Amino acid sequence: MTHDMLTRPIGASGIEASVIGLGTWAIGGWMWGGTDESRSIAAIQTSIDEGITLIDTAPAYGQGTAEEIVGKAIKGRRDQVVLATKCGLVWHCQKGNHFFDYDGKPVHRYLGKDAIIYELEQSLKRLGTEYIDHYITHWQDPTTSIDETMEALETLKTQGKIRSIGASNTSVADIEAYVAAGQLDAVQEEYSMVKREIETTLLPVTTRQGISALSYSSLALGLLSGKMTPGRTFDGDDQRKDNPRFSAANRQKVKALMDQIAPIAESHNATLAQLVIAWTVQQPGITFSLCGARNADQARENAKAGRLRLSGADIAAISSAAQRHLQNLDG
Repeated sequence: MTHDMLTRPIGASGIEASVIGLGTWAIGGWMWGGTDESRSIAAIQTSIDEGITLIDTAPAYGQGTAEEIVGKAIKGRRDQVVLATKCGLVWHCQKGNHFFDYDGKPVHRYLGKDAIIYELEQSLKRLGTEYIDHYITHWQDPTTSIDETMEALETLKTQGKIRSIGASNTSVADIEAYVAAGQLDAVQEEYSMVKREIETTLLPVTTRQGISALSYSSLALGLLSGKMTPGRTFDGDDQRKDNPRFSAANRQKVKALMDQIAPIAESHNATLAQLVIAWTVQQPGITFSLCGARNADQARENAKAGRLRLSGADIAAISSAAQRHLQNLDG
């Protein structure tokens, strides 16, 4: 039987979004071996057709490239989309903390009021919209007080330019400071079967405060896609090339896990990747799963994960298999 896309609220904002979100880091091309605009637009439009309302982007993804592509893709369909973008990684000024260089240009982590207001205007232009549904501080800036950052964000909310506030790559102390300074609706953090630290650090705090968690890298850069063979090689600027998490030993353990949960996937007529994503959004405290897609087929595959309804027994069986096979991963 076909279910509807599962939706959930973003914190206390009153905004409902699909539990599966489209993440557009790869669409920006940066660290993902370039981008193909027409295939990217098809990925975004197919996502919307398939019931994915949450689209997550950022200025840093290709320095405006991903936002511009999202803007083209949602033209005429803005009202069907819960649009999330970010601020805090800047290259228009050199305040805050130097973070990395992009094409020889310094990028700084900076969340001062002046930069946030400037960044938002740039994002609105690139995205071709008058408001952002969920505006997220991308990385935290130790040189600016969270009070100042929140004051800027709350002002933008009052002006109707943003509808909710999020923070990404945070610590418990960061979250507590945000909550003290205003209304934080969501955090965005890496979380997957092979990276579960936030279960004991951030999630107890966000759950208690009614803050949503947008998880990214649910498939751990493809490690948990069900397609990652033990013998596969990586080249070029592929960030998986020297990543200890992609060691042959790890891929062997992941394959053993996949073999064990394959019958559950088959019983739902689902792929292994869909099963892993569906399991992820049923973990306590996890509200949304952001999944990348570079073409229409990947978008369709991701969306189906939000229409799966796993039973308690399915979730328990997957969890115990994950515990058995993924306990001692490298990296």
